[in-house]
Amino acid sequence: MAAIAGEGRRVLVVDDEAAVREMLTGFFETKGFEAQAAATGDEALGLIARQPPHAVLLDLRMPGLDGLETLARIKEADRHIPVVLMTAYGTVEAAVAAMKLGAEDFVAKPVRLAELLRTVERVAAEAADNASPVADAAALAGQMGPSAAVARISEQVSQVAPTNLTVILHGETGTGKSLVARAIHALSPRAARRLVRVDCGAIPDTLIESELFGHERGAFTGALDRNRGYFELSHQGTLFLDEIANLSEAMMRKLLCALEDRRVYRVGGKEPIDVDLRVIAASNQDLARLVEQGAFRRDLFHRLHEFTIEIPPLRRRREDIPFLAKRFLAMASSELRRRVTDISPQAIEVLLAYEWPGNVRELRNVIKRAVLLCGDLIEPDHVRAASASCARPATAPGALFPTPDPGAPHANGQTLATLLEGKCSLKDITRECVRQVEQTVIAAALARTGGNRSQAARLLNVDYKTLYYKAKEIGQ
Repeated sequence: MAAIAGEGRRVLVVDDEAAVREMLTGFFETKGFEAQAAATGDEALGLIARQPPHAVLLDLRMPGLDGLETLARIKEADRHIPVVLMTAYGTVEAAVAAMKLGAEDFVAKPVRLAELLRTVERVAAEAADNASPVADAAALAGQMGPSAAVARISEQVSQVAPTNLTVILHGETGTGKSLVARAIHALSPRAARRLVRVDCGAIPDTLIESELFGHERGAFTGALDRNRGYFELSHQGTLFLDEIANLSEAMMRKLLCALEDRRVYRVGGKEPIDVDLRVIAASNQDLARLVEQGAFRRDLFHRLHEFTIEIPPLRRRREDIPFLAKRFLAMASSELRRRVTDISPQAIEVLLAYEWPGNVRELRNVIKRAVLLCGDLIEPDHVRAASASCARPATAPGALFPTPDPGAPHANGQTLATLLEGKCSLKDITRECVRQVEQTVIAAALARTGGNRSQAARLLNVDYKTLYYKAKEIGQ
């Protein structure tokens, strides 16, 4: 379900607490949304049937149909409607169950309104983008750009999609691996069945086996019901194993057995379950190099390595930058309801000069912030204000962070000089500076670990879940 230009953005709040419904609908209405509310899952399904929203905020614990049941029914009705689950009882198990059923994100109560707004805007924009049809491999150029590199990817997709070959997608974070995976599935004989994406780096080692293969009731503490795993959910469709390099050695061995035998055993179960599926694996690391380093199983690599598509970083296909920037401009203008008509040639030059370590995802976020900051035309100053990285001074040898420049724009579009003019309190200035330092450290840790979030979390001595969500906020 794609948002329509000129149409108000609709958000549906589903919560059994009247105070929460009133607070959230009021907040989103002040941000330009058309907000609706439902007290029960059944009421929400009725509203969705009459007029599908651009995003749903759904409470996990409700009488009658609970959040997970309601989520499942929403996705059955229209899998393109993005759903964000809210709960005061945040657990990893609940988050994993929600993601398995198709939830786009998971937030804990009490919610932070600014963060919730960013989440809703992001998932709505991603849903609109993901709903774009891929009629043929050449249509990828309409989403990725006109470069020769994208043309080569389109040709490879057209070659491999009709087959049942296992595909490895290799590319840095934010280059568009998920988009290519969706194109392969959409153009395959399995297109009528499900494409199930699993972020192998987002599921803790203690849960990954039961999530992939399922579990029987009573298999472990908390296993109150039988649960089908991702392999079963992908039957006759496509299983997309994203960031596969994050799997443990033990899990790689079990995955290899499942792929070789085309059958799985639920945790706690004794009966084999036959599965017929196609596998697409993606990694931001070179799996062949990891094999040589002993960090990835050689036998699993050779089982997966039937066809490989390399997706180059944005800095190696700069001719796509103007196209993507204008495409994201149109999307952001519609989403934010701003009348921004174009990007100046000088602003395009600024975009072309930047290295884009966050690739297409980073470009999209920069353009979105620039649309918010500018009038009817994006100029170089708007680009620099929208991305502290584009205007970041060089770091002195041996220094951890750049020397503060009072005139350098911060991520919110304000310079330190502006902040010091008395418009912000010391607390606000400190909070903004700490936020930017935190983002810089996380980005550096992810760069050092080759995008491996588990290793980055250990490097920074934080739990994986914290690192995962903070990295998502900065498009990593």
